[in-house]
Amino acid sequence: MQSSSALPVRQGVLYVAIAATAWGTGGGVAAELYGVGGIGPISVSFWRFLTGLGLLLAAHLVRRSRRPKTAVSLRGTFARNKRRALVAGFGLAVYQTAYFASVQQAGLTLATVVTLGSGPVLVTVGGRLLLNERAGAGGTAAVTSGVAGLVLLVGGADGSTGPAPLLGIGYALLSAVGYAGVTLLGRASGRRNTGGAFEATVTGFAVGTVCLLPMALLEGLMPDMERTARTLGLIVYLGAVPTALAYTLFFTGLGVVRATTASVVALVEPLAAAVIGMLVFHERLNAAVFVGGGLLLFAVLFLAAGERTVAGRPGGR
Repeated sequence: MQSSSALPVRQGVLYVAIAATAWGTGGGVAAELYGVGGIGPISVSFWRFLTGLGLLLAAHLVRRSRRPKTAVSLRGTFARNKRRALVAGFGLAVYQTAYFASVQQAGLTLATVVTLGSGPVLVTVGGRLLLNERAGAGGTAAVTSGVAGLVLLVGGADGSTGPAPLLGIGYALLSAVGYAGVTLLGRASGRRNTGGAFEATVTGFAVGTVCLLPMALLEGLMPDMERTARTLGLIVYLGAVPTALAYTLFFTGLGVVRATTASVVALVEPLAAAVIGMLVFHERLNAAVFVGGGLLLFAVLFLAAGERTVAGRPGGR
């Protein structure tokens, strides 16, 4: 993976979009694992983190063997950016676990709308206050369009609610705060170029795995291995695609893409899930879903074009 400082803005936006698409495949796989493996959402998150961490460490060893003189030390990366690794790892564990808890208590629709809908708003405000990144009138309109598209997209696909909606909303807001914190931290580190995105992803997931282990032990750690091949296949996929690959691309893209833009581009996640549901599971989608998807795509393309404009200005980054 090339350094973020040399990454073209268009490629950075593409990385974030690919990451969000990969995240969109994770929900269905995790739901399948609940049934096949007989474990809860915290344990699924733990195995996802642990598998992703193992794959990232294997990739790191390959990189070191091929380029021993230029390879970055994980120990050195953690020592130089200890606070970043601890906050990122804790934030990753919190926002993913809180989201799963929100789905259980509030249902998929409400959890997704509150978590992903409030995420870009929190990131926009945080980017302005903490990073001095201006969204502008166009950016604010794009965020509004993206959130409105999300509401239509998810609401049109599934209108069910869970047993405790208010508690679920609380979990969803906690998840959104964690997501916003991780995004802003990744963007701030990318702008300062404080260590490689890949190495930061590895150390962050190492911390997140440790944070999840105690809760996973309380919930019930070991999956049912009656269908061993399927269970292991689902775990490996979760660790490889929506975790190791997606977060490496996401944090790399944050090196050149503004936090607000990245948070809106990440709304591609439920759009990808809707497309997969239609093509793979033959789900019927209504007009609201298509209108919502159109609004999301408009917001993503508008902000992506704006990123290239900002990058082309003197001192734009």
